Amino acid sequence: MAVPFISEVKRTHTCGQLTKEQLGQEVVLFGWVQNRRDHGGAVFIDLRDREGLTQVVFEPDAKEAHELAGQLRLEFCIGVRGKVISRGKNVNPKMKTGEIEVKADALTIFNRSEPTPFLIEDAIDTAEDKRLAHRYLDLRRKPLQQSLMTRSKMNALTRSYMVQNGFLELETPFMGKYTPGGARNFLVPSRLNAGKFYALAESPQLYKQLFMVAGFDRYFQIVKCFRDEDLRLDRQPEFTQIDVEMSFVNQDDIFTMIEGLIQKLWKEVLGVDVPTPFMRMNFDESMAKYGNDKPDLRFGLEHIVLTDLIREHGEGGGVPLIWEAVQHKGIVKAMVIPADKPLSRAESDKLEEFAKQAGARGLARAKVGEGGEWTQSPLAKTISPALRQAINQACNAKTGDLILFQFGRESLVHTVMANLRVHVAKKLGLIPEYGSGGNWRFLWVVNPPLFEYDEDSKTWAAAHHAFTRPHDGDVQYLLTDPGRVKCHRYDVVLNGFEIGGGSIRLHDPKVQAEVFKALGIEEEEARTKFGFLLDALKYGAPPHGGIALGMDRLVMLLTGAESLRDVIPFPKSKTGTDLMTGAPGEVDDRQLKEVHVRSAPPPAPQK
Repeated sequence: MAVPFISEVKRTHTCGQLTKEQLGQEVVLFGWVQNRRDHGGAVFIDLRDREGLTQVVFEPDAKEAHELAGQLRLEFCIGVRGKVISRGKNVNPKMKTGEIEVKADALTIFNRSEPTPFLIEDAIDTAEDKRLAHRYLDLRRKPLQQSLMTRSKMNALTRSYMVQNGFLELETPFMGKYTPGGARNFLVPSRLNAGKFYALAESPQLYKQLFMVAGFDRYFQIVKCFRDEDLRLDRQPEFTQIDVEMSFVNQDDIFTMIEGLIQKLWKEVLGVDVPTPFMRMNFDESMAKYGNDKPDLRFGLEHIVLTDLIREHGEGGGVPLIWEAVQHKGIVKAMVIPADKPLSRAESDKLEEFAKQAGARGLARAKVGEGGEWTQSPLAKTISPALRQAINQACNAKTGDLILFQFGRESLVHTVMANLRVHVAKKLGLIPEYGSGGNWRFLWVVNPPLFEYDEDSKTWAAAHHAFTRPHDGDVQYLLTDPGRVKCHRYDVVLNGFEIGGGSIRLHDPKVQAEVFKALGIEEEEARTKFGFLLDALKYGAPPHGGIALGMDRLVMLLTGAESLRDVIPFPKSKTGTDLMTGAPGEVDDRQLKEVHVRSAPPPAPQK
């Protein structure tokens, strides 16, 4: 007689819950067959659900269940009823439930499974594309399930912390008006407004500022955002951020609030006490020492800027290429690989190949010999002894150290050296290939420039957005020397990843007008692009500021995952496609006509 599972016989425990405390109890478990073993009479399976595994044994004395158990195969979805018994000396210390097993007296097969395209195991070497195409199966694996369970816990902790601190969870539209600046938007054609488009929000930035104008004082949202960008390890076209805005605050108030949230997440999820306040570093110092504004502080290998030193020695101290870089307003940087972490000649050559892949023309280097002489370096032939000695001293280079040099356009030198620093650190075992290694180094990078110069258009552009508040003492330079203006923008960084960024906003209409002038935006253009916000700021807008934390990156770092795709339930591939559903897909002419759009064929490939 069939047991009425689900309708009358309900699940009593999860597959990761039973211990010797439940010995002798009748239990009901539901789940999937992880593996099956037939020991010439008794049939054993490991039953799996999201909480863990439980061993179930089917003995011949439970005839009906035992016969049905003979049909079980991997990934069958089943229900069992039975008694919890001891495994005696056959304890499995690797399983949470390893002291017990369930002796089944009833079994039902809810659904049979065809052979899966890959095994459902913790560690597998199946190509990621195949796993993404069958994501619903990949998500049965323990590492991914644990990551998403951690993510769920982080959502709950975030909401609890924000509500306790007086924040309101408010929603903002996904579809809005396109406003220039920031990342490229995804566009959505409007059926009811021919020829017009919505833009999917790359962030709720303008809306959350309007909440402050409306007097809501403290807002937060765990929100989905969209950016049509090239993809990489820590980037997806749709992503989630913890979005925050506060009124009547300064930069320090926001730092304190966010540090408290991070403390709570690390304590509750990992049991790790994160010390506060976080270290603060000026943007200029970060660029000089590390080549970017998201430095990994778990190791040294700091950069040394040699530009002024080269200039002091005149004509590059006998090295024409270096002098040419300085003369063309470039910079010269060095990095020292210490003698106690030696690289072979072949390994040094591979560093040059890495630098070229990052955009460099090459990688100059010199090994310091006895008496400070340089070996294994073409620079040694022409550099003056005085400059060589000065560089050794500036770099604190000792016998056996390897000095790496990069010179040229400032932005390129910073990028190449920043990438090289991390590459060398991984090569030398100073940090793991991915994950924290149990070392958490938080910091705030502060006081960046408000503007950045666009070499192509020969104009100034907002480094973040046009509504960031400049330092009061720098307002005088907005129209005369824009590159000198620093602002109240900040990034919170962890182990080389920017996990959040924000700013104090401009609420003074007079200063806002000067910022627009510095950007070459006339009043009419400003009204066309940002009119609704400019109007709102005229009606008693309070001083306000905020930040957005990348939830996907936080989960990735907390769980030690290799990429964002491991912590997002249904991610896109490296090319922005959903290999499971086939998105993006084609639509027919009728659908295009309804939204007043014509599809152009892709350009023919170049011959």
